[in-house]
Amino acid sequence: MNIREELLKQQIHFKKHALAITEFAVSSDKNFKELIDCFLSKDIRVAQRAAWSVSWAAQKKPEIIQPYIGILVDQLRKTDVHNAVIRNSLRILEDLVIPEEFHGEVMDACFTFLQKRDSAIAIKAFALTVLFNLSKIYPEIKNELRFIIEENMDYETAAYKSRGKKILAKL
Repeated sequence: MNIREELLKQQIHFKKHALAITEFAVSSDKNFKELIDCFLSKDIRVAQRAAWSVSWAAQKKPEIIQPYIGILVDQLRKTDVHNAVIRNSLRILEDLVIPEEFHGEVMDACFTFLQKRDSAIAIKAFALTVLFNLSKIYPEIKNELRFIIEENMDYETAAYKSRGKKILAKL
């Protein structure tokens, strides 16, 4: 299977197709590297579609994503990538133990997403969870996280409010 061709094969990218690509990608390190190359593609449609399969792969086989955590973190800083790339990078990071060397960069990116009104709601929701997870290691960020959640409650969607309330209860 050529992953790039598969990603572009159909007019609409369905979950069933993304899962088939995921299954192929996790079958070997070489195949997964091919999927990661698509995830990093300058072709926005290829990167967007690959992001979904990368996320599924990380759930299915978490150890396969470990060598690529730095790449996920790098995606958080980019402004020329599709929201799906950032959203799925954060979705993956919320379920992983993030290596200490990336903590500062991840926290900075997540706080930035939360403070930007135009950040997609899913990005904000995943950023909240990533920050909450990191607050267990860095309790000094709890007050800032609590403040941002409370400050934005009246202006955000139901999804943000739900995630925010759950995190506030745990803080």
